[in-house]
Amino acid sequence: MTDWNFADVWEAVADSLGAASALVQGTRRQAWSEMDSRADGLARALVDLGLSHQDKVAHYLFNCPEYLESMFGIFKAGLVPVNTNYRYTEDELLYIWDNSDTVAVIFHGSLADRVGPLRDAAGRVRAWIWVDDGSGPCPEWAVAYEDLVKAPSGRFRPPWGRSPDDLLLLYTGGTTGMPKGVMWRQDDLFASLNAASPIGYPEDSSLASLKELLHSPGPVILPSCPLMHGTGMFTSLIVMSLGGCVVTLESRNFDPATLLSTLQRQGVNVLVIVGDAFGRPIVAALDAEPERWDLSALFMVASSGVIWSEPVKEGFLRHKASLVLADLFSSSEAVGMGSSVTSASGSASTGEFTLGKHARVITEDGRDIEPGSAEVGVLALEGRGPIGYYKDPEKSASTFRVIDGVRYSVPGDYAMVEADGTVKLLGRGSVCINTGGEKVFPEEVEEAIKLFPRARDAAVVGLPDERFGEVVCAVVEPEPGSTISEKDLVAFVKTKLAGFKAPRRVVVVDTLGRSPSGKLDYARLRSLAISSTMSSVSTATGP
Repeated sequence: MTDWNFADVWEAVADSLGAASALVQGTRRQAWSEMDSRADGLARALVDLGLSHQDKVAHYLFNCPEYLESMFGIFKAGLVPVNTNYRYTEDELLYIWDNSDTVAVIFHGSLADRVGPLRDAAGRVRAWIWVDDGSGPCPEWAVAYEDLVKAPSGRFRPPWGRSPDDLLLLYTGGTTGMPKGVMWRQDDLFASLNAASPIGYPEDSSLASLKELLHSPGPVILPSCPLMHGTGMFTSLIVMSLGGCVVTLESRNFDPATLLSTLQRQGVNVLVIVGDAFGRPIVAALDAEPERWDLSALFMVASSGVIWSEPVKEGFLRHKASLVLADLFSSSEAVGMGSSVTSASGSASTGEFTLGKHARVITEDGRDIEPGSAEVGVLALEGRGPIGYYKDPEKSASTFRVIDGVRYSVPGDYAMVEADGTVKLLGRGSVCINTGGEKVFPEEVEEAIKLFPRARDAAVVGLPDERFGEVVCAVVEPEPGSTISEKDLVAFVKTKLAGFKAPRRVVVVDTLGRSPSGKLDYARLRSLAISSTMSSVSTATGP
């Protein structure tokens, strides 16, 4: 089937599994039938507010049931959801909403103080929809979300209908430049997520056959990362399409004890994390109180977006040997580039993946990298993918390329192909360090540093150097109560990697300050490293 639309799929789920749980947060539990009805109310209200086919509706929300419920309503109405990072500054918010042509914003009440002063500047936005989170009353300039979803509607379909060509806009910050809006056709996104998922529908499924397959509820998933980013959003979309249930945490600050208690209480089957930033503190909590939590319902921990290190995977398996640990290599622009699965019966090395069915590692001119050649290439994913970046034809042309008559998504992830065909991921070229003519990929060095016993987390950046152009600098967060010796760390890295990849400078910080999605702000850390190393040089050579 090639005409998938998420609203149609989720309505089929609601018709088949209406009494099953769809959304859970704390004591709040919504059945599929209730979510379907409320989404109908929102869809009708958005059209009544004057929105028309493929108008953009921005989510400015923390993780909550309303996020996915309103996405259902947006899909029903033939509109386009737009994610918004709740950590953005005023200028960044205005950029996203202006660039995306947003005409309605759904926001949490606690963000009203930031939204209010922006209303005049956000001239295209006609509707401000307030979600009550107990932070105060609804502003007079907004409409209450609950009033919209509770209005009787019945199954709603807009006058213009729905289409597999209806879009989802996913803004990705990347590592350089302003955020870019990745345009996914719903048909392509559904098919890509389904194909990349460890559990999914047969490729030849139709809407009618889905109804026949929906005999029992799907898995219970807890995305510990934000729904505003691809990892949390995409995993939730596919589980909902399987008739599953999405559990979100009540706390807006990551706390591993709260997460583990929620896993136990809600019988979560699949935990979604973003690498070590989430995995390491969870393992530390389990190590500290190994008998406290019952993980019997949990069968999979899935990570995407950041490489997941072997020691942290081993930590999970110490506490439940039957777990399947899936390191899924995807991005906002390419779903299903590769995977690495670890279980008690075997594990893969950090950063090594089996290529996805439609993925290749190629040179700049489109030639396949020869396995075992040590040549560096870029990952390319054939077939279903985004149609481009919103209002950015130049960046679209450089990322979504036609090679030998076939369209590929090439987000810029560099890799080598080992002799056995596995792929060693090196990192994004946009943060690659050129030192004396040698290319150093930060993620490769970061993973080596994380194996150092006293290092909790690390970022690797390039510092300006008169002789080499750039030199490698490690910004390291030590384990609590530990100290990091530059000499010892550099010597350790040289036992894992070629000498030119080892840091020439080491800056120790209390925390790297990863984002809620586990990502690093390389520009900020590079500035910090430059100022820190200049300060130390100044002190050493001063009067």
